[in-house]
Amino acid sequence: MKTIFRTIIIASAALLAAACGSNAGKQTEQQTAAVVAEDPTVAVVEVFTREVPQEAVYTSTVQAYAKNNIAPQMAGRITKINVEIGDFVKEGQILAEIDKAQLLQAQLQLQNQEVELQRLKSLYEAGGLSQSDYDAIQMQYNVLKTQVENLIENTTLRSPINGVVTARNYDVGDMYAMSMPIFTVEQIVPVKLLVGISESDYSKVKKGDSVSITADAIPGKTFYGKVNRIYPTVDPATRTFTVEVKVDNNYKTLRPGMFVRATINFGVNNNVVIPDVAVVKQQGSGERFVYVLNEDNTVTYQKVVLGRRMGAEYEVLEGISNGAKVVTGGQIRLKDGIKVTVNE
Repeated sequence: MKTIFRTIIIASAALLAAACGSNAGKQTEQQTAAVVAEDPTVAVVEVFTREVPQEAVYTSTVQAYAKNNIAPQMAGRITKINVEIGDFVKEGQILAEIDKAQLLQAQLQLQNQEVELQRLKSLYEAGGLSQSDYDAIQMQYNVLKTQVENLIENTTLRSPINGVVTARNYDVGDMYAMSMPIFTVEQIVPVKLLVGISESDYSKVKKGDSVSITADAIPGKTFYGKVNRIYPTVDPATRTFTVEVKVDNNYKTLRPGMFVRATINFGVNNNVVIPDVAVVKQQGSGERFVYVLNEDNTVTYQKVVLGRRMGAEYEVLEGISNGAKVVTGGQIRLKDGIKVTVNE
């Protein structure tokens, strides 16, 4: 009897569980159907046309505006050195002197030749010397005078520019052997940058364009320069052309060899700007798309051509019109033409 009663209880429990399971399954199906039937909820933002600065950042190295290697045209012993590495020098300042024995001899010869020329000039004016003979003596004097001037220039070495001494390769008493310059002087007021720019931007760059410069060695400070020269050819290996940027550097802060970043402003474009979260990248390609909300609350899967990125925004070159509403959240559940609910 107990066995029969236990069997009845077990059977009743099984029937009850089956009934409950059937009801739960129906409820789940109903909930799923309700979810499927419900329109996806999305976040939307209205986008507009605005001015977009056309800027690009390039890396470069600071260079001296001019660099001169100071050396005489002939060998000779160095008798005096007036400057050291790091000294700032002015144009025309004497940097070093070379043995002047040859110069003294040439100057004595010039003095004798000058006396002789004056004597022969008097003779020529009196008619005692032919024109050709007098011209020959005059020529000899001029040649000797040029030699003396050349010796003066090559025994008293002067700086041709205002700059800083960046190299000294000899000491007093050394014999200059014409193997390397005695000094190197570099002009650092101003300095220049040589920037390689993509050939696609060739038509955008103009002489006089403003350039802002930052240097890792001088954090927190921005320098300003201008495009001074545009090279006329494109490098076929890198597909870039060179632009020379001139920076005043009046305080001598930038030094040759410093690594810098140059931001060149190509002007301003008026284009639609969208948040970067609105952009959907199509897998397997480099194409970009945006879901655009239509008046009937459906969305269109719209291909876009993007321009410059500005922080958390993109410039749109093609694909979106001014005043359009683009989806910025909930894209994962969307398809082209689907109806959506806008999250207010």
